[in-house]
Amino acid sequence: METLLNEAKVCRLGCDDNGMPYIVPVSFGYREGVIYIHSAREGRKIALLQKNPECCIEIDECRGVLRNSNPCNYEMNYRSVICQGRAHFITDPEEKREGLNCILQHYGAEPHPFTEKELKSVCVIRVDIAEMTGKKYG
Repeated sequence: METLLNEAKVCRLGCDDNGMPYIVPVSFGYREGVIYIHSAREGRKIALLQKNPECCIEIDECRGVLRNSNPCNYEMNYRSVICQGRAHFITDPEEKREGLNCILQHYGAEPHPFTEKELKSVCVIRVDIAEMTGKKYG
């Protein structure tokens, strides 16, 4: 599971919107049971997580269709991870810097010495993973 968390480039964040799911793709970084995401400081996902910080993260990799002579027996070659957790809005500048650099490193970039102005312009969310399940086929 951690291999996929370290290799995937997009994850989907699921939030509760008054009993209806709201799912949005986000950039992320993973480190030791924690997923960091960044966002604009306002918006629908921010409002939803402030109201209810319980959330779900889904990450997958599709490796292609496994064909069969009978189309009803087609299958998918894939890996997926689903994490249940709780979102925390990071306010401490050093932890915010750490979260942003975790995201940068996930995408192959070098750490950046973020300025106070840069840190204030973005929202960093830490999702503490409470449960993680994975599945693969093919």
